[in-house]
Amino acid sequence: MNKNSIIGFILIAGIMIGYTYWMSPSEEELARQKFVADSIARVQKQNAIELEKANEILEESQASEVVTNTISQTASDDFSELQSKYDQFANSATGEEKLYIIENDYVKLEITNKGGYVKTVELKDYQTYDSLPVILLDPETSKFGLSFFSNNRIINTENFYFTPGDNVSSNLKVSGSNTLTFSMRLYTGKEEGVVNKDSYIEYLYNIRGDDYMFDFTINMVGMNNVISANSSFVDMSWYADLRKQEKTVDQFNGSTIYYKFYQDEVDYMSESDDDEEQITTKLKWVSYKQRFFASTIIAKNSFDNGNLEVFEKENPGSDRYLKTMVSDFSLPVNLNGNTSIPLAFYFGPNKFYTLKAYDIDLERQIPIGWGFFILAWINEYIVIPTFDWLGGYGWNYGIVILVLTIMLKTLLFPIAYKTYYSSAKMRVLKPEIDEISKKFPKKEDAMKKQQAVMALYKKAGANPAAGCVPMLLQMPILFAMFRFFPASIELRQQPFLWAHDLSSYDSIASLPFTIPFYGDHVSLFTLLMTISTILYTYLNNQMMSGQTNQMPGMKTMMYIMPVMFLGIFNGYASGLSYYYFLANVITFGQMFVFRYAINEDKLRAKIEQNKKKPPKKKSAFQKRLEEAAKQKGYNQKR
Repeated sequence: MNKNSIIGFILIAGIMIGYTYWMSPSEEELARQKFVADSIARVQKQNAIELEKANEILEESQASEVVTNTISQTASDDFSELQSKYDQFANSATGEEKLYIIENDYVKLEITNKGGYVKTVELKDYQTYDSLPVILLDPETSKFGLSFFSNNRIINTENFYFTPGDNVSSNLKVSGSNTLTFSMRLYTGKEEGVVNKDSYIEYLYNIRGDDYMFDFTINMVGMNNVISANSSFVDMSWYADLRKQEKTVDQFNGSTIYYKFYQDEVDYMSESDDDEEQITTKLKWVSYKQRFFASTIIAKNSFDNGNLEVFEKENPGSDRYLKTMVSDFSLPVNLNGNTSIPLAFYFGPNKFYTLKAYDIDLERQIPIGWGFFILAWINEYIVIPTFDWLGGYGWNYGIVILVLTIMLKTLLFPIAYKTYYSSAKMRVLKPEIDEISKKFPKKEDAMKKQQAVMALYKKAGANPAAGCVPMLLQMPILFAMFRFFPASIELRQQPFLWAHDLSSYDSIASLPFTIPFYGDHVSLFTLLMTISTILYTYLNNQMMSGQTNQMPGMKTMMYIMPVMFLGIFNGYASGLSYYYFLANVITFGQMFVFRYAINEDKLRAKIEQNKKKPPKKKSAFQKRLEEAAKQKGYNQKR
């Protein structure tokens, strides 16, 4: 291990430590998180109390007659009482829930007449880790609705029964480039059993056969005498419990809410903790993002200020439960005429080019290193196009990773050669550097020793930083791969050799106990990566032995790091461990090729020839620097 390599590792460690410190939450943030968690707990407790009371009332009201899915059943249950509570929406306050299934080539939607919204979504081309259909929204808990005032009454559309279009089947299908239009209307009415066809709220769905995104338009017709005249907006609320689809949870690609500011950047909430955001500006879209899938609502114009919240329930009541996500917004309306609010939904996979095609930055939900432009640039313009091109041949993705690794190592070959060549120069000069060290043994002669060593480097044509810089140039690619493979949906449920899923860990043995920092299973790809890294460290130390004196404990540190990676990567994507293992194996081959390709005797002879060459003429800038140094030394002496 040469001095330049040590400097490189120190720089890397410094960056990692600095990043960790920078990302650590402040005391104010911790206090705010605690406040939000306490607030959520209080709200959940209050909701539980209210729910218990509501259940008691419902049980009492159903004692005389069983009525399915009604709102606020009372003992009398007459129209006048419903009208006093719901004003012109009394006719829609009771009914029976019915589901309408709409399928295109990719998704299967269930739209309920109670609330008129999309209750759940099934992705037809995907399965969960245990071979069940991928259901994005929990149909038992999902909610969507508009809230507004009507004659001093709060109306929430999710509690009322919408009317579908005439002669609509409960099962509809559309395919290819064809488009299906489906309408749900919430009518008003002042008399029992009589609806006003000229006054309604409409949810209009336009679904294309070959797309994960579909248009969703909210139309308000003849509502000027229904919604309070002083209202310039209505509130929209979307509540969803997401379901668990993957075997493992990726700490760098977790489930959370992503959102895009109107004509601005994309941001996201905490992936590991409960979080809440007060939005005081306009948004373009809000996405309930899972590791490989997303449920997104998009404004053709914009959403106004609102609130976003993501949290985990303490007692979810289902082993498929993942997280709860809530969004509340204001939608501007014009009550002087009919109002149309154009929106869209995206329910589909987090595939880079699928999301990018919509041109609204939906691909920013895929964590490929957007926070550091070099990582994002490498993944977006080099790795992803190459990976997608190789995958197009229909190869097994284990072979695709192998070919991709060979291509990347070939691209980096000149840099690796430059690093090794610089190290060989330093080894050849090591005896002369030792002689200089003997000539200046005292600490006060350290400056003279450094000047003599630099003069030797200059005569020999060697650059001590030449080995460090190429190594640092390779680091962005290593980090880019660290972000790319775990976030790549292409690897999801793709088998290779003993690995059943390259996006998850490959377990060859389950342990009867859990080892701290390691887990309860043995990942063979991670084990191979660790062994190959330790072997590389050993060979590198042997080849660089005698070149420079290592700092105390550095050798031990170099062997501890692979062991740490063994614990970190054991539960991580096996495709990433497989890539690092292949990279190490190819590096072994390069090391032996360089070792026999670079003749150190010839290199020594070349260095001796460089020493005999006349010194290069000093530049004007260098002369001014030396003159300034001399003048400074003279002044200090005086």
